[in-house]
Amino acid sequence: MNKQYYDLLGITEDATDEEIAARYEELKKKYSEERFLEGEAGNEAAKLLSRVEVAYAEIMSERKEKRSAENADSSYAKVEQFIRDGKINEAQGALDEFNERPAEWHYLQSVVFYKKNWMNESKKQLEIAMQLDSSNEKYRNSYNKLKEKIEYDKHRAENPEQKAQAQAPADDYDQQQMGGGFCEQCATCCACNMAFNCCLNACCGCR
Repeated sequence: MNKQYYDLLGITEDATDEEIAARYEELKKKYSEERFLEGEAGNEAAKLLSRVEVAYAEIMSERKEKRSAENADSSYAKVEQFIRDGKINEAQGALDEFNERPAEWHYLQSVVFYKKNWMNESKKQLEIAMQLDSSNEKYRNSYNKLKEKIEYDKHRAENPEQKAQAQAPADDYDQQQMGGGFCEQCATCCACNMAFNCCLNACCGCR
């Protein structure tokens, strides 16, 4: 937000919404009356009235967007916690409550679908997330790993006689991301680069 809007109203950026509204009404009344003065004084008051109205609208709009973003972040954190706790139905319910569905919403929906083993649906949600935020590396990395998993699962289904040769990764990055020691399922998953949602501790729920 351009600080000049606050300066124009004669308030600080930490002022409450009520204080901003009160100051706006005060200046609006003042300049609304003074604009009828003759000469330059009236013209200047009319200009200031217009600027005050713009400043107030911009300040309140930005504050509303900021609060909306903060609320969304809090709600996303709740969804992530549900996923970590293995409460997939609760995670889905929390996602369904969102009115706006930006890229991060579709990413989390993809994780929920992944946990339900709905791989194609999960992949579609990641594609939407990347369309909405093409520069996000988390979405792209998750998408690439999910594609690998889908291809790997397809290969195993077509070649049931072959067993996966899973080996532990060279470093402990995946272990740290999952918040604890490996279980056999996680080792296989991570060794094959298929745990696209390990950042949410959602690979298999082990701790």
